[in-house]
Amino acid sequence: MKIRSIKGFHDILPEDIGRWHHIEEHAKRSCELYGYSEIRIPVLEFTEVFARSIGAATDIVEKEMYTFADRDGSSLTLRPEGTAGVVRSYVENSMYTKSPQIKLYYTGMMFRHERPQKGRYRGFYQIGAEIFGSEAPESDAELIAMISGFFDGIGLSKSVTLELSSLGDGECRPAYKTMLMDYFIGHKDELCEDCQRRLDTNPLRILDCKQKGCIEISKNAPKMLDNLCDDCTQHFTRVKESLDSIGIPYEINPKIVRGLDYYTRTVFEFTTDQLGAQNAVAAGGRYDGLVKELGGPETPAVGFAMGIERIVLLHKEVIPEGFEKKTDIYIAYLGEEARDAAFKLAYEIRSSGARVEADYGGKSLKSQMKRADKSGARYTVIIGEEELKSGIVKLRDMEESSEHEVGMEELKKLASELKS
Repeated sequence: MKIRSIKGFHDILPEDIGRWHHIEEHAKRSCELYGYSEIRIPVLEFTEVFARSIGAATDIVEKEMYTFADRDGSSLTLRPEGTAGVVRSYVENSMYTKSPQIKLYYTGMMFRHERPQKGRYRGFYQIGAEIFGSEAPESDAELIAMISGFFDGIGLSKSVTLELSSLGDGECRPAYKTMLMDYFIGHKDELCEDCQRRLDTNPLRILDCKQKGCIEISKNAPKMLDNLCDDCTQHFTRVKESLDSIGIPYEINPKIVRGLDYYTRTVFEFTTDQLGAQNAVAAGGRYDGLVKELGGPETPAVGFAMGIERIVLLHKEVIPEGFEKKTDIYIAYLGEEARDAAFKLAYEIRSSGARVEADYGGKSLKSQMKRADKSGARYTVIIGEEELKSGIVKLRDMEESSEHEVGMEELKKLASELKS
């Protein structure tokens, strides 16, 4: 068979990795600016972690998880999302005993058996963050502000829209579900096959269906925002007021459902109109019951996750150029002695923090200069017999096509200034 990657999985190639690093570093910096600490969770968990947290009747658990039996017969699953694993770790490691409020962020690969398309993969990368221990609506707003600041920092603030809603809680959502079921039962024959099944298991998911017929039927369905209890109404109002106070714009979208059962009260999505159907680039909300569901104490929590692939796609649309990783200094040489000197010099300059390349294959100076140009090097150092004797090397500015001589100390100083 032809050796190839698995369908729905992809390589991140060197020409793209500079942009990935730029986005990931901005995300991590944003999280740490807001007081989050990094956590690294396993890629593999007991299936029960996801079935209990995400919800057994969700599409993720029913259709999309990569699940298999271990040798001892236990059921294991590659993580389809990060929150459940972070909550499991929070409970297992008794983090709630260490501080009344814990803020964590994570990065890593997730796995879902979905139909691959632009912006959607079976193996994909996410960055996410969670706050444990705060029921204050200001925490919801602060989390959203952090994400908004991240998008601003990478130049995408004008390309995304914040959509906001509330899913209520255990006090008001059961009655709303009943209203929703009563409404959709009257349209059951018009619903798609999946939504007919959801009608008995998870009627809220019908609101999120992308089938045209279901979208039309959902337009007149009862809205959760019209049926919130007083506490949820006050909470949602305070979230909006907090965002208003710091000038973060948003749109109310009562049809935000999210595909995970654990959400309560605040839910949000950052969407774009530049990626086609896969328009959500970051999403999250509050999940006050999940810690208890996984064996911990009553703990309010709120979090989010964003797909790096979609953000990279959007970033390329908005800022096409400027993120290739390029060489700072290329070292070219003439002769065997100069090659030894070039090897040593490359080591010394790298110690100063610059990106350095050299080719020790004995090629002509002309070939080496072509390689230097192709590498995108800012400068090329040329070492020959005269340079070996004098300790002075030729430094060529590749952008300005100029050349002058410099000593070793001056070269090392330049290397330090080029340090990225």
